[in-house]
Amino acid sequence: MGDDQTRPELAELLHAAVTAVGGVERPGQVAMAEAVAAAVDDGTHLLVQAGTGTGKSLAYLVPALAHGDRVVIATATLALQRQLVERDLPRTVDALHPLLRRRPEYAMLKGRSNYLCLHRVHEGMPQEEDDGLFDQFEAAQSLPGGPTSKLGKDLLRLRDWADETGTGDRDELSPGVSDRAWGQVTVSGRECLGASRCAYGQDCFAEAARERAKVADVVVTNHALLAIDALEDAPVLPSHEVLIVDEAHELVSRMTGVATGELTPGRVNRAVKLAAKLVNEKAADQLETAAESFERLMELALPGRLDPVPEELGHVLMTLRDACRTVITAIGDTRDRSVQDEDAVRKLAQASVENVHEVAERITHGSEYDVVWYERHDRFGASLRVAPMSVSGLVRERVFSDRSVTLTSATLKLGGDFNGVGASLGLSPEGTKEEDAPVWKGIDVGSPFDYRKQGILYVARHLSPPGREPLRKDMIEELTELVEAAGGRTLGLFSSMRAAQTAAEELRGRIDQPILLQGEETLGELISRFAEDEATCLFGTLSLWQGVDVPGASCQLVVMDRIPFPRPDDPLTSARQKAVEEAGGNGFMAVAATHAALLMAQGSGRLVRAMGDRGVVAVLDPRLANARYGGYLRASMPDFWYTTDRNQVRRSLAAIDAKAKAAADEQA
Repeated sequence: MGDDQTRPELAELLHAAVTAVGGVERPGQVAMAEAVAAAVDDGTHLLVQAGTGTGKSLAYLVPALAHGDRVVIATATLALQRQLVERDLPRTVDALHPLLRRRPEYAMLKGRSNYLCLHRVHEGMPQEEDDGLFDQFEAAQSLPGGPTSKLGKDLLRLRDWADETGTGDRDELSPGVSDRAWGQVTVSGRECLGASRCAYGQDCFAEAARERAKVADVVVTNHALLAIDALEDAPVLPSHEVLIVDEAHELVSRMTGVATGELTPGRVNRAVKLAAKLVNEKAADQLETAAESFERLMELALPGRLDPVPEELGHVLMTLRDACRTVITAIGDTRDRSVQDEDAVRKLAQASVENVHEVAERITHGSEYDVVWYERHDRFGASLRVAPMSVSGLVRERVFSDRSVTLTSATLKLGGDFNGVGASLGLSPEGTKEEDAPVWKGIDVGSPFDYRKQGILYVARHLSPPGREPLRKDMIEELTELVEAAGGRTLGLFSSMRAAQTAAEELRGRIDQPILLQGEETLGELISRFAEDEATCLFGTLSLWQGVDVPGASCQLVVMDRIPFPRPDDPLTSARQKAVEEAGGNGFMAVAATHAALLMAQGSGRLVRAMGDRGVVAVLDPRLANARYGGYLRASMPDFWYTTDRNQVRRSLAAIDAKAKAAADEQA
């Protein structure tokens, strides 16, 4: 820890850092930096809501660097990780170096499967796994002009890149490659041979990243790796005294994802195939028979929660679990020197069988805190899933212990306070005292934007309430008129892909402005085109609610087709609501309304991204104005000027459009 007597003043450090990145200090940024410094010094926990444009990255970097202990920063998006490592940290470290009289080191750390595996690049996939894919690739290389397939070209690029890259980090490969191609040249942690047993261990990219992280003062990682570190027994992050979670509204869903187990016939059959050549015939047959029983059962699976787990499924899973246990023992007892690259084959098989065993064991064990359900996908078929009823206890126990934790986002204060988000993280209501409970406080440092002057929240109160069908004629009419009044410039946020597709099809036949639809091209390409052509509209679903940053005249109307409640038939959501109700709470408000509030806060945040932005957020769901929970949802959104007057909104949109066209003409 730094010495309080010699540590420079925080205000001086922050000023130096802000100047270095070419920014302007804002009151909210200063308030946040002071709060983070206090929490880190006291070893307590902090939730900070900091609106877009606050400069929150520097507000937590500066006090964290000044403190002197190792800091882990976990973010949800690749864009922010890159911004921190490539822009904010280098400039901040350079600016603070003369004042701190030391130069903090920083490093990026991700899960192993994000890095190129040199063993896979040079030796190929084990034959039991790749179906001769690398052999086909080798043959295609000898053709005039090289491989002709997209996969073949991707693999050739990856082999060439392996000789050039210094990090092996997939995110530094541009343009990228398909998941299938990348899967040929990477391994998971379980599949890795280990640096000491691998012929390429000395040059391993994943190991090099870990070594850099061990000696760094600041380690930038992602929510998924933080969740793995918290939930699994083997630590993957270096020890640290300070944890900062940016984009913290995403943390609970990422923790839930890591804590969720899944079984599919494809995964089970893969385990059978990988193990077959490594174990005795009896063990292999036992696993194959169990896999066939599981596959037959899954063919009849209907979507929905399994409460309790049906007797037949329980029996099949116990058989599968026991067969996996036999195979795992057999893999450890046998070695087959006739199998080429036997260590890699063994490791791959063991990882695959262990994964099946763990999920089967977890479901047959039957914890009251788990939810089990069938899912069916049109393309991938049926799957059996198990997830925790809640991760709040896990987060409280594994994240808020032995370190100071700061969580920050533009959307942590839902319905006017932090208690909803706090509860999802296992925190008691702010201000209450419980024995051994984490001590925390929440602060809202506001936003530099004047939302009431820069934006309007319009609720189409006169429309019919949404039902199951994606096509509401009055909603389509309303959307058409709004887009025309805005001159395009519209980001359409829809509750389902079907709804987005239906709206795009309908409007393409009604208006002149181009409409881009998520899924028709890569998301990055769509967002670029949307930003470049001001008349263009972009329609899509969940990733657009949180992932679009387009300031200026290209995005002056943000439309939400309906309040984004979770599907009522979603097994995990309904189980969580039921649990809250059985404990005497309001399940709908605690689960469904909180989920919707978070998304609406994120979605409406797409409108104002810069000081000069003007526009409208239009919600085409009358329940936001009429239902009792409407006030809670509106209180979670930016404080826009609120109206239900459709004529007023059309006039405002037309005026904003005219001003944007005049500005464009002037620039031309």
